[in-house]
Amino acid sequence: MKLLRYGAAGAEKPGLLDNDGRVRDLSGVVPDIAGEALRPSGLKALQAIDPSTLPLVDGTPQDDLRLGACVGGIGKFVCIGLNYADHAEEAGMPIPAEPIIFNKWTSAVVGPNDDIQVPRGSVKTDWEVELGVVIGEPGSYIDEANAMDHVAGLCVINDVSERDFQLNRAGTWDKGKGCDTFGPTGPWLVTLDEIADMDDLDMWLDVDGKRMQTGSTATLIFKIPHLVSYCSQFMSLQPGDIISTGTPPGVGMGQNPQQFLHGGEVVTLGIAGLGEQKSKVRPA
Repeated sequence: MKLLRYGAAGAEKPGLLDNDGRVRDLSGVVPDIAGEALRPSGLKALQAIDPSTLPLVDGTPQDDLRLGACVGGIGKFVCIGLNYADHAEEAGMPIPAEPIIFNKWTSAVVGPNDDIQVPRGSVKTDWEVELGVVIGEPGSYIDEANAMDHVAGLCVINDVSERDFQLNRAGTWDKGKGCDTFGPTGPWLVTLDEIADMDDLDMWLDVDGKRMQTGSTATLIFKIPHLVSYCSQFMSLQPGDIISTGTPPGVGMGQNPQQFLHGGEVVTLGIAGLGEQKSKVRPA
């Protein structure tokens, strides 16, 4: 399934994408793509529904029908840093011995086609296409062998980052990661049964039509089961929590000369089988 949330910001309704690329309304079945709906029993119940029996929503998704973030009620937005060897190299940082964990505040979350706002005082707003892992079954101290039993599905994330805030303003990375609009999420949550090989998904990002990032989840240093297990050693994972798994090379900080977003640009990105995002950048 491809699960989604559609409608005006703050008033999104649950839906799914049918085989014709049209949105079907799930609001008569579940209150949101969140909580119990993401647990294995909730997903099984949704998979049993014939999409043709659901109300058809007017409009074309990501055109004249706005999509919100594909997950509602996100409790934690956990991110992994330097999880691609070639990205660590372009950042001039060593490959980590363990996953680097930081957070995006949930107030950063926006829809896949919503605008990105350059924050006040920014001089180095950057882009990062990433694979997002959405938790379904809660757990703590999860065994790596059973980790995928806790995953509801995957999605596209743009881990927008302000590098000056992140690296030069002291303390943790978090202050450069969680500004408002810095977490475009979606367009849809794709359940694992639709993904042939999560370890070989092509990913890309363009700025104003110029290809900046090209990569594949094949080069992840720490794979998804390990990340789910690892994160669960430090926090309980709950339905709707997101783990954003890192970015391949090609970020603005890694360009020569460096290139950043200042407003007016259009950022387009996607991951094979998981959909695409397109965001306009608004100046501070």
